[in-house]
Amino acid sequence: MANYTDLDKVWLVVSPQNPLKKYGDLINTYDRLEMAKLATDNSKNLAVSDVELKLPQPSYTIDTLVHLNEKYPEHDFALIMGSDNLVSLPKWKNFKLILRDYRIYVYPRPGYENAEYASHKSVTITMTPQMELSATFIRKSLAEKKDVRYFVPDSVLEFIESKNLYGKIK
Repeated sequence: MANYTDLDKVWLVVSPQNPLKKYGDLINTYDRLEMAKLATDNSKNLAVSDVELKLPQPSYTIDTLVHLNEKYPEHDFALIMGSDNLVSLPKWKNFKLILRDYRIYVYPRPGYENAEYASHKSVTITMTPQMELSATFIRKSLAEKKDVRYFVPDSVLEFIESKNLYGKIK
């Protein structure tokens, strides 16, 4: 997204608890925050934010966006999501406000081409290269003891192994 859209910088917001996901499915929030920082350490177009760790739980996207706008009025915030999330957008808190007040950049995912809001004026389906790579794929591969070193930066793999986050890697 940082290279294939008009966005100046992409902030990765680590969420302590997504209200649409079952609690306990994620590893420790601070470990995920550290892995995001390690993965983006050498990128000038990516930044990691812990803003949601300081907001009431569960984390609602609209609350985060409003907070970011209030704290950083010099920035014009947009939302990035996969087309699979665009399908579930009507389940989100105040999703119509998000559509009204923010631009949404959508990463296309196979099988989710016809989302209800794909043609909304605030939504841009991006022309970004499609990769069949996701956090779920990485976690599953690690659990199956598969080699993921070409998908994950060495610093992140070292951190995962040092904390034994997904079991023994090698």
